[in-house]
Amino acid sequence: MRLLGYKLSINSDVFHSEGIMEQLDFFSVPSPCVGICQVNNRGYCKGCYRSRDERFNWQAMTADQKRQVIRLCKQRYLRILRRAKGKSIEVQQVDDNPQQSLF
Repeated sequence: MRLLGYKLSINSDVFHSEGIMEQLDFFSVPSPCVGICQVNNRGYCKGCYRSRDERFNWQAMTADQKRQVIRLCKQRYLRILRRAKGKSIEVQQVDDNPQQSLF
């Protein structure tokens, strides 16, 4: 691609090494902290779903690392929702059964 007579490479590493920033680099990545700083049985915060290392090292992370942590937090949150939904469905099925269990 040519821009003002210069040939530009699409490789993002080249953009960063030449001092040209990607659009996402202009905006800081806000912390996902919601002020519920308690840890679940797997070691993740119950509020933002970050691990201890992710919480403690947040300020030292690059924007790309922060976005990756946020992706992981969303995956953890959805996994917990699916587990909770599965448990509530099992409870409903047991409660809706009018026949007594023999065991």
